[in-house]
Amino acid sequence: MNKLKPLVFLPPFLLCGAFVVLQIADEEKFVAALTGADRWVTDTFGWLVSLLAFGMLALCGVIYVSAFGRTVLGGPKARKLLTAWQMFAVVLTTNIATGILFWGVFEPTYHLSHPPAGIIPNSPEAAHFAISTVYLHWTLTPYALGSLVGLMFAFAYYNMQRPFSLGAPLAPLLGRHGDGKVAHLIDAVCLYCLVAGLTAALAGSALLLGGGINHLCGIADKPSNLMLGLIIAAIMGTSVVAAISGVTKGIRWIANVNTAFLLGFLALVLVLGPTRFILDFAVEGLGQFLGQYFQKVLNTGAAYQDRWPHTWTQMYFSAFFAWAPIMGVFLGRIAYGYTVRAFLFFNVLLPSIFTGLWMAVICGAVVDMEMRGKVGLAAQLNDSDPSRVLYAFLGQLPLGNFLIPVLLITAFLSFVTTADGNTDTMSNLSSKGISPAHSESSMSVKIAWGTLMAVFCWVMVTYFRLDGIRTLSHLGGFPSLFLCLAISVCALRVIANPARYDKFNPDHPPAPNSNSDPP
Repeated sequence: MNKLKPLVFLPPFLLCGAFVVLQIADEEKFVAALTGADRWVTDTFGWLVSLLAFGMLALCGVIYVSAFGRTVLGGPKARKLLTAWQMFAVVLTTNIATGILFWGVFEPTYHLSHPPAGIIPNSPEAAHFAISTVYLHWTLTPYALGSLVGLMFAFAYYNMQRPFSLGAPLAPLLGRHGDGKVAHLIDAVCLYCLVAGLTAALAGSALLLGGGINHLCGIADKPSNLMLGLIIAAIMGTSVVAAISGVTKGIRWIANVNTAFLLGFLALVLVLGPTRFILDFAVEGLGQFLGQYFQKVLNTGAAYQDRWPHTWTQMYFSAFFAWAPIMGVFLGRIAYGYTVRAFLFFNVLLPSIFTGLWMAVICGAVVDMEMRGKVGLAAQLNDSDPSRVLYAFLGQLPLGNFLIPVLLITAFLSFVTTADGNTDTMSNLSSKGISPAHSESSMSVKIAWGTLMAVFCWVMVTYFRLDGIRTLSHLGGFPSLFLCLAISVCALRVIANPARYDKFNPDHPPAPNSNSDPP
């Protein structure tokens, strides 16, 4: 049984517990403090969020075509933990599949009806803005963040033979100075970031599932706090059980089933919706996205003093930065036996194609309903119940009553898979003795993390709803921003000379002793 790392486990655990107590003790002051901190972060570092997100995508492209891309994670004799299909399914369903379910209808509807200043609502320009924006938020750029961290962790853990820690990817920059207490500090900060990021995602899942249950039962009101609590408990309870069974058992099975449901749901919406318009609009939107990519990804709203980029693009990127370290560890851990180039193919390119298709289909159907059908989806936008517009959208499609239960099953499996992978990784980072040969932490640690996240999420979703999700995304991504910046610098050093760091490379000079570092 692996022992706990107190300096890694206790600080984030106690900090998140304190948040819960402060929220309950004095809601008004707590909300004011949290809102003020969120405003300061977005105003001060919004430019860095946009710039680093773009830079990490560019760096992934450089790695893909470089000599480093041929490196096998774990060495030439490493045998893959997952097949190609399993790798695709696990990556897709543990990364941002939860987001496309929650935001898939809400976001394009909002952008179409409430575009930034200068764009007329429900106009062709607003439609182009909506689809190019969802392409930006849900394809290559967000996937690159966790993937680069995951790649550098896998290389450091397997090929540089560093300890299981988020200090490992910093080895090309810090050497052995990144081990010990420094590594514990990095892990503790990243665990806090993920609790914030995962809580935001879990809150979204509870609202989505609660809204769906109310819709099926004919209840017009928003989901009750009791219902949200039961949903959160069911998701986290199932994910903890799956995490206890091991990464190659529970999560692999759930991911396979979940991917099948995602593909089936997407196909049904495409066939039942305005198929020809969706396909035409998807291609047209792709042209808009490619032509405006640099302008959109680096937009900070400075010239117009517009807070739209802070509220949307930088909020999304901050959420992905919050996820990046812990999700990166999980993705890196399961990548054993794959080449660096294959890792990027499965973690950046393939899921981006899927989520791009997903958002194109949903956005095309939304635009057709609003601009041609005049069904009034925008009237269903509601911060206290963001899922309302989703079920109004499904109700406009043939077989809508069949699609809603399919969506609920898909959503539940997506959120369980995401929570499963993250709970497993958080528990491993909190435990001593984790290695390729002993890769599972104790049951008690997994239960502790699952319970904390469930309670934290219930408090935040009860008091904050959609505003809480946005706030947690910003605050969770802030510390991770600087870790991702440092990891990007390390990636540049490895690209310059992979053999210098790879223990399995025949050109790697043998170290004179076990404590020596590459020069």
